[in-house]
Order: sequence, then structure tokens, then C-alpha cells
Amino acid sequence: MTIARGWLSALLVGVTLALPAAVQAEEVRVMISGGFSAAYKQLVPQFERATGHTVSTAYGPSMGTTENAIPVRLARGEPVDVLIMVGEALTGLTEQGKADKASRVDLARSPIGIAVRAGAPKPDISSVDGLRAALLAAKSIAYSDSASGVYVEKELFKRLGIEEEMNGKARMIPAEPVAAVVARGDAELGFQQISELLPVAGVEVVGPIPESVQKITIFAAGISTKAVSAKAGADLIAFLASAQAAPVIRKTGLDPIAHPAGK
Repeated sequence: MTIARGWLSALLVGVTLALPAAVQAEEVRVMISGGFSAAYKQLVPQFERATGHTVSTAYGPSMGTTENAIPVRLARGEPVDVLIMVGEALTGLTEQGKADKASRVDLARSPIGIAVRAGAPKPDISSVDGLRAALLAAKSIAYSDSASGVYVEKELFKRLGIEEEMNGKARMIPAEPVAAVVARGDAELGFQQISELLPVAGVEVVGPIPESVQKITIFAAGISTKAVSAKAGADLIAFLASAQAAPVIRKTGLDPIAHPAGK
């Protein structure tokens, strides 16, 4: 599926399409996970104003078995045109025949960070030794049930050599932002993508974990194989991947992925 970035970019700087907006307007149904949501919420109104399309959104994790998880929503037959989620999870849906492989566009890179409750001391996590010391000193640690949390639980603690020490004080948080758990004092430290930590009131982001133990998550978008508004959905993806969207994406803690014009 070819994504028409060219005409959309022109539209966004004021070029009027030949057909009346009322004739072209469609509803685009989106399922999106948390990591790209802050940027998405700011960008969608711009897309709606520029195109006349309306966008309806369902939110949920890219993976897992909670009620709102995107794979669970798809399994129960919820309608969707556009999927915006962790890239490896989108790959899985493509392999299951639920997303169109040719429509995929990678949107942004997302690092894992740590947050503390607002006003709490911020540990030094700028080095691997500092991160290890901060985790050993913390009384309670929370991490997500999506890509970042799976990495923390399955790989990071092992790489730091503290897997046994984390038993009993580090826990996965299903169906809730990790930052919300930290904000109310139920965890001293919280791991999640920085883009998911930043929007939550009551926490402060300490920073990203060190590069040598960092795992960058790619957020990607694609068209559902059961899409009704596939063309309008492709236009939405093109806008989210455009140079116009990049400053907003960057401001929300993500690294936008540049794409050559017309690709």
C-alpha cells in the first residue's frame, strides 16, 4: 500500500483538494498503545482540521492479555483501520494476517527511563553502576506489562546481576501507567518508556537508563487487513511520519524517524 505523503504535506500548507471535504470525509478508527499516545493526541486535531476526516481512538497496550490490550481487542472483533504500537508487536500481527505488511511505517524510537514521585530524591542512574545501586537501594520498583517492562524483567535485571535481589520488590503493573503507581507512592522507582512517564502528573523523570543497557523500542503504524477507511488511514500514518509532526513527537520524549519525501 502506497502512503501518499506528498499530497498530505501539500494539504497541510494550504492546498485545497478538488473535491469538497464533506464528500471525502471519513472516520478513521485507530488502536494505539501508550508510548506514542502523547504525541498522537496533539497531532490528531491538526490532521482532522486539514483533511475533514474524523479519528476515533481506542487505547491499550501493544501486548499482554488485559481487557484493553490491542491483541485482545482484535481477537474480540473490534473494528480498526490503523494500528499504532510497538513495532515487534505489529510484526506479530502482520504474521497473523491482521495487519498489512506493506503499509507499515516506523514512526519513532523510544528509550526506557525511570521516574520517581515528585519531590523525591533522584538517584544517579547515569552509569550502569549507579543504576544498579539505585535499584538495590529502592524499597519498591514498578515496570510496565508492555515492551519496556518485559525487557526489564527478562533481561535488564539479569544483565545487572541483581535478578535475585529484585524478587519481592519489583513487580509488573498491568493495565495502568507505571507513573501513576509511582505518583501515589505505591512504588519508589518506575520503569517505562520516557514518553509514557512524562505526561503523568505527580512524578519526575530521572532520565533514561544508560545506553549500554538501554533498549530502544520502535513505535510503528500500519493498516488493518480489515480496514474500512484504508486510504484515510494511510493518510493519517503519512502525517504522523511527516516532518510537520516531528517537533511534537520529539517534545513528548520520542526520537522521530525521518522518511524521504514521497516514501
